[in-house]
Amino acid sequence: MSKIRAAVCREFNSPLTIEEVELRAPEMGEVEVDIEAVAICHSDISFWQGGFGGALPAVYGHEAAGVVTAVGEAVVGISVGDSVCVTLIHACGHCTTCQSGKPTICETPVDNLGASPIATPEGDPVFKAMATGAFAEKVVVDQSQICVIPAEMKKDVASLISCGVITGVGAAVFSADIEVGQDVVVIGAGGVGLNAIQGARIAGARRIVAVDMLPEKLEVAKEFGATDVVLAEGKPWSEVKKILGRGADAVLVTVGVAQVYDQAPRYLGWGGKVVMVGMPHGDKTSSYSPLIMANQGQGIVGSKMGDMVIKRDIPWIVDMYSQGRLKLDELISGRWTLEQINEAIEDTKSGAARRNVIMMK
Repeated sequence: MSKIRAAVCREFNSPLTIEEVELRAPEMGEVEVDIEAVAICHSDISFWQGGFGGALPAVYGHEAAGVVTAVGEAVVGISVGDSVCVTLIHACGHCTTCQSGKPTICETPVDNLGASPIATPEGDPVFKAMATGAFAEKVVVDQSQICVIPAEMKKDVASLISCGVITGVGAAVFSADIEVGQDVVVIGAGGVGLNAIQGARIAGARRIVAVDMLPEKLEVAKEFGATDVVLAEGKPWSEVKKILGRGADAVLVTVGVAQVYDQAPRYLGWGGKVVMVGMPHGDKTSSYSPLIMANQGQGIVGSKMGDMVIKRDIPWIVDMYSQGRLKLDELISGRWTLEQINEAIEDTKSGAARRNVIMMK
């Protein structure tokens, strides 16, 4: 067991406390990583608010990068000293969905409490949220959650790839399966939304319309590839259809707001589909007209982590970035210390941030 500092949640919606906790050594198939940077995702905030459930005390954080400091038995392709992205994608490799090439929706349950490598000084287990628990100086995670990256890549930038980038880009390229010449609407121009815009551009979309409540975020969306922007007031779907001349082929909802899902089908054209990227709290529901959607051949599809296969796709993302074809540095709104994590969370909650990153080093 080693002693590390972590931001611990003791009570939902209350400030995280910086505490010393115990972290056990990696066991079979596990990897220990010294975290250098971890970004704050809205999913972390939803967990902290109690919207996704989970036990307490807990350590959140799942969008991280660092250096491998130890490996357990049977770990393949990962060595001490490797620079890595740390993701929440825990995949068993043998269930039906993993075997079908969809590790992001692995069906094998993970015990993030009873089998958690994190414990209080008294020996009580600490919930390792999203199988990661990266608001901490170190993590111990399954090798399936790790992807090796170039040593020279900055860790603050690399951390973004672990969730926000692969989720947004993958939602456009893989989940939406955008074809060259199609029209796309991205609702929400935050960190994930900006990456969905980049993904739509990479996929060859004809028009990419960003919709958001904040004019300043729409200006940023243009920098990331939005061809048009619409302020989310009144009936923005009407304005979008004027721009496109018809409804969209794909509408990517990147905000976790149930009301937005109520409205999303209104942007669609015949044969179009809504891609569900943002995740509302578990007690929220949405509604739509099955008659209209069935009659117009429309659909709704879920997208978890952009349907990415990290060991295949993160190297692709890194290569696109190195060629200057994918913006990553520009996604970072601010850099904070672990002691400032509550301020960083509040700044993220305001909706103005692209991505706030906690720097451990």
